[in-house]
Amino acid sequence: MKGLIISDTHGRHVNLKAVLKAERPIDLVLHLGDAEGCEAYIEELAGCPLYIVSGNSDLFSTLPQERECEIGTHRIFMTHGHYYGVNTGMEDIRKEAEGRGCDVVLFGHTHRPLIAHGKRVVAVNPGSLSYPRQEGRQPSYVIMEMDANGDLSFSIHYLDEI
Repeated sequence: MKGLIISDTHGRHVNLKAVLKAERPIDLVLHLGDAEGCEAYIEELAGCPLYIVSGNSDLFSTLPQERECEIGTHRIFMTHGHYYGVNTGMEDIRKEAEGRGCDVVLFGHTHRPLIAHGKRVVAVNPGSLSYPRQEGRQPSYVIMEMDANGDLSFSIHYLDEI
């Protein structure tokens, strides 16, 4: 199983189209908010199931603010991250994930890619395909792969690499 993890697309889809073309086939897309009303269009582009939460720029959205799902042997907590102060650290979001019995937390908001393995929780942020903020400002996303045992691995990718 191969999943594409994205966030903070902010209604701009040129880079998303390039990523989808390069990474197909994919089995699911996990979007961590700030789609700005384009969730149906993103699902159509992806051509596979879309799991999405709302972000701070998704005003008047009916999307859930958070969601939990099970993928393989893992329980995943999805949120945009702005309610957990992710711009200043991951302590609160990790505690929330752990309190929910999740061993993976997926979040966006910072526009900076990250994979951080903690004692109990892996924190994953794909960065942004539209407005990257990390050094070099390269549009980024994460590929999640599940092996035959149901274990997940995560890798950060940059648009200029494809």
